[in-house]
Amino acid sequence: MKKLVQQPGVTLQCGWGRLIFADTFPSPESVAESVLAENEHQRDIAIYLLDPHLVLNCAPQQLFLDPSNTYRLNFSDYEARDQSPIGFEVRTLRHKEELDEINRIYKKLKMVPVDIDYVWANRAAEEFTYFVAVQPETRQVLGVTMGVDHHLCGEHMPKRCSLWALAVDPQAEAPGIGQALVRHLILHYREKGREEMDISVMHDNEHAARLYEKLNYKRIYVFAAKRRNRINEKLFVGTPAPDGYNPYASIIINEALRRGISVDPLDPQRGHFRLSLGGRSVLCWESLSAMTSALAVVRTSDKQLTRELLNEAKLSTPDQMVAGDRPREIQFLNRHKSVVVKPLHGEQGQGISVDVRSEEGLKRAVKHAQKFGDVVLIEQYVEGEDLRVIVINNEVVAAAVRRPPIVIGTGEHTIEDLIQRLSRRRAAATSGESNIPMDEETERCVKMHGYKMDDVLEKGVSVAVRKTANLHTGGTIHDVTDELHPELAEASIKAARTLEIPVVGLDLIVEAVDKPRYVVIEANERPGLANHEPQPTAQRFVDFLFPQSVAPAPEELPRD
Repeated sequence: MKKLVQQPGVTLQCGWGRLIFADTFPSPESVAESVLAENEHQRDIAIYLLDPHLVLNCAPQQLFLDPSNTYRLNFSDYEARDQSPIGFEVRTLRHKEELDEINRIYKKLKMVPVDIDYVWANRAAEEFTYFVAVQPETRQVLGVTMGVDHHLCGEHMPKRCSLWALAVDPQAEAPGIGQALVRHLILHYREKGREEMDISVMHDNEHAARLYEKLNYKRIYVFAAKRRNRINEKLFVGTPAPDGYNPYASIIINEALRRGISVDPLDPQRGHFRLSLGGRSVLCWESLSAMTSALAVVRTSDKQLTRELLNEAKLSTPDQMVAGDRPREIQFLNRHKSVVVKPLHGEQGQGISVDVRSEEGLKRAVKHAQKFGDVVLIEQYVEGEDLRVIVINNEVVAAAVRRPPIVIGTGEHTIEDLIQRLSRRRAAATSGESNIPMDEETERCVKMHGYKMDDVLEKGVSVAVRKTANLHTGGTIHDVTDELHPELAEASIKAARTLEIPVVGLDLIVEAVDKPRYVVIEANERPGLANHEPQPTAQRFVDFLFPQSVAPAPEELPRD
């Protein structure tokens, strides 16, 4: 196999870009020249700069100093733990398809995807190694990291290694994935005789910094340089969204600012802002804009009216009734065997009980829903995948399957402890937008599995602790846009047209995302566009509001 590093000056192609060992180059000019030779759609990193000011001075308009901190672990200070991962295993790549999964995670986290063919062709190389955390039964990749063996990258290189591109799927329920990947990499290189491991951490990533400090990494003062490009844009210009906005407003604001659309931050706490361009202004509340009529909002917020309109359009919906007549409620339950109870008006999964099967459970569920609204609906429970489809301007832009939160037993922690731990991880992964309520519905779902909240869950046993898959109550969301059956897309567009709403999130229960059978459950007039990255939801939303800001296709560009 050919050598992966190049001389003079040591560089290593890692799949997402090159790692440039700046301290091996003869001059600041040669370092700058190497960084400027970066390939398109990749991110090179020049680390261990000896004279950072001189390197930047060579091309001040094209280079910038990376806003990251470097930590170093001396392996003699590391204490290994005899604790195997729960719900996953850590290993090297075995299947090329795993690189597709790795890129899915990287794209979700806005990281640079790898060159799949290059990494797979060089998987046996020792200069760099990718490790994955994998769920054995499904072979789903839950996390990834890459290690670099500095000692093999060139002559006279120190007995050092480094960790790069650590990423954990934000939807993963298993605990300790990131820490397990780091510990596995440490043991891998310590057994190979390496003495130290370095890692670069973004300056504002406090969660990662705490993880490495817990493992005995120490901060060292090392500088790195990168090239100014679209990938690195937010690193050298900062995050443009005004402070105080949640991810659902920020994703739209950032897209608008990128196009030169001005933003008036009216009320960050409530997610209100105004976008303006060329004499046109549009008031927005996250993805709900003044372009959506008041009548469309009424139609979607009233779940009973939504169903009636969709039924008239010959779209499939579940059977439904208004709670309040106890004998009719019991008759409805007996007819359908299992029901969903929810407030007439509501959002973010509040007050919803799913798969209610008993008369007493129905009574409690209605009482729970009444805390969020006087009018309560009882609906036929339809089993299947919970699908959210985003339709913007009569086009399906994104589709995702939503799944309820699941805890995995450790053999040591109670179910309540596991729920609280998972809830903290979900909150951290969603900037506080997702957490699992410790309420009657959670207790009911746990009880359906034969457990109590204070039971210690057996190691490796999985329990779904909510029936609803709403992101705000701890659910996870998985992109399936490319797998969506054409009839599901057609039904979603028809539903949006029926409700006369230009931007909508439609909730369907489907047999499978690649099969045509469905029922439409409800419509959301203010869908969370940030939940569907990397699909271009914010781009299409701004396209709709300001069509004059859409960049022309390459063939439409004017010629000289």
